[in-house]
Amino acid sequence: MNAGRAAGIPGMAVLLLLWISCQSSSTDAEKKAMAAAPHAVPVTVAAAAQQDLPVYLSGLGSVTAFNTVSLKSRVDGQLVQVNFREGQQVKKGELLALIDPRPYQVQLSQAQAMLFRDQAQLRDAQLNYGRFRDLLNQSGAMSQQQVDTQRATAEQLEGAVRADQAAIDNAKLQIDYCHITAPVDGRIGLRIVDVGNIVHASDQNPMLVITQLQPISVIFTLPEDSLPTVARHMKQGVLEVEAYDRDNQTRLATGKLLTIDNQIDQQTGTGRLKATFDNRDGVLWPNQFVNIRLLLDVRKNSILIPSAAVQHGPQGTFVYVVKPDKTAEVRPVTVALAQGNQAAIGNGIQVGESIVTDGQDKLQNGARVEPRGPSRDSNASQPAAPVPAS
Repeated sequence: MNAGRAAGIPGMAVLLLLWISCQSSSTDAEKKAMAAAPHAVPVTVAAAAQQDLPVYLSGLGSVTAFNTVSLKSRVDGQLVQVNFREGQQVKKGELLALIDPRPYQVQLSQAQAMLFRDQAQLRDAQLNYGRFRDLLNQSGAMSQQQVDTQRATAEQLEGAVRADQAAIDNAKLQIDYCHITAPVDGRIGLRIVDVGNIVHASDQNPMLVITQLQPISVIFTLPEDSLPTVARHMKQGVLEVEAYDRDNQTRLATGKLLTIDNQIDQQTGTGRLKATFDNRDGVLWPNQFVNIRLLLDVRKNSILIPSAAVQHGPQGTFVYVVKPDKTAEVRPVTVALAQGNQAAIGNGIQVGESIVTDGQDKLQNGARVEPRGPSRDSNASQPAAPVPAS
C-alpha cells in the first residue's frame, strides 16, 4: 500500500506543474491584452465661456508732474521768514517766504516825496503859464517866446510827475516781490535756502520747488502703427488709461488719455502719448516708471478660451475638444483676437464645450482622455493681460 502511495506522488506533481503553467499563460495573455488596450491620457481642460473681452494696448511710461515750478527770488535781500514745511501741500497764492522789504519801503517813501515835490512845481508852472498867456492875449505884456517857454516848463514838470509815479509803482512791485507766494497748488520739496541767508535775483539755484501732483500726467509710448487706431477711437470718446506698477501686477491709478504728440520718434518708431490722472490718493510720483494699459475697445459676448489651448498645424489653428464620451476631437477654429492669456474664437466651438489646455502633445483625434480641472494659468474666466500693440 505504501508502494502505491509513493508511486502516485510524481503524478500529482506533474498535474500541479501543468496547472501552474496554465495559470501563468493566462496571466501573460491578460497582461498583453491590457497593454494592447488604449490608455486614457490625463489632460487639463477648461470650459469655453461667453464674456466681454477688453482690448488693450500696452506701453511703458514715466510719470511727470502736471506743473513744476522752481521759485527764485526776483529781488535782492535777506530771507527773514519761511512759512512752509518740507513736503507740505500748499494752495495757489499762499505766502511761503518773506524777504526783508524795508529797503524797498524806503525807496517807496523817497519816490512818494519826489512826486509830492514835482506835483507842487507842476501846479506853479501851470498857473504861471496861464497868467503869461492871459497877459499876451490881453495887453501884449508878455512875448510869445516867454509864453512858449513857460508852457514847456509845465510839460517838463508833468513828465517828472509821471516818472515819479512810475518809481512809486516800481517800489511797490519790489515790495510785492519780497512776498514769495505759491503760483500753483502743489507739494513743496526739500528746502534749499534757510532763514537769514541773502538771496539774489541772479541766483542759479531756486529757493524751493513746487510740483503739482493732483492732477498728474504720464508720458508713454506706443508703436507708430497703433497711433491711427488710437486717434480713430479718440474721436469716438474719451479713452481710459490704467497705470500699473513696475511688475505690471498692481493697478495704481485710472485716468484718461489727453493727447497724442505731433511727431514720431524716427529712432524708435514710436509715438508719445499723454494721459492725466487725478492721483487723489498720491500713489503716482514724478519720474516714476509705470506700465500703461490703454483701453481701446470691449468685444461684447465673445467666446473665450485660454490661449494655451490654441494649437497650430499645417491646416491652420485648431483645438482639442473633449466630447461627452471622454474622447478628444480635433476641431479647426478661427481666432478673432488674442489678448494676453485669452483668445476670442470667431467660429469652431460653442459655449460650454471642454477644451484641452494642457497635454495636447500626447493627443490625437479620437484618443481617450482623463479630464482634469482647469489650471490657474488656463482659466478663461480670468481677466486678460494686455500685450504690446503691433
